[in-house]
Amino acid sequence: MAAPKLYYFDGRGKGAIVRLTLAACGIKFTEELLTEREQIEKWRSDGLLLFSQVPMLEIDGLRLVQTGAIVRYIADKEGLLGSSHEETARINELFEGSRDFMSAFYPAVFVDIKEVLEKASAKSLPRYLPIFDKVLKKNGTGFLVGDSVTLADIGLLEPVLMTIDYYGLEALKDYPSLQEFHKKVTSLPNMAEFLAGPQRRKPNDDVYVSTVKKVIF
Repeated sequence: MAAPKLYYFDGRGKGAIVRLTLAACGIKFTEELLTEREQIEKWRSDGLLLFSQVPMLEIDGLRLVQTGAIVRYIADKEGLLGSSHEETARINELFEGSRDFMSAFYPAVFVDIKEVLEKASAKSLPRYLPIFDKVLKKNGTGFLVGDSVTLADIGLLEPVLMTIDYYGLEALKDYPSLQEFHKKVTSLPNMAEFLAGPQRRKPNDDVYVSTVKKVIF
């Protein structure tokens, strides 16, 4: 069977969590990059995009949209949703919390980055960093749930990496459990390989922003 194929922009955005999840599972994937409005119009007219939006992942004969559905399919298939109903509920709870944390950075495509970072620094970082640090400390394994990586950890890694990209490691200085988490998860062989490779996109730049605006608007 062909390798999974991700349809998305040549940037992070909502596609980043899909890439991270595939990478954490050691799943090699290809990409079709969205650069022109005509592409997405064709995908829509061909009936490829159920809700007329990307990212979309072709995997196991399926065409999946909606990032939550995509990553949960991968996580369920690869055993990253826990070993009990209770663990699954906890993983989903923490994953959704990581999405709320990550939402602080999404406006960077449409709003001046300085404004985004000032707001995130004032509200999101002091709200979410202590919560996740506390959960990690209580679990005591370096992971959020159990003693191995789950979807909750992949979800948290995304805003942690974003925080470090924009504010530096100094942003985690008061959160030792988050520091341990970052070191541990980024050192996992599959994740380390991905983060050092070309499919890990750099932070948004002017080219990415202009492409997204051209295609969407």
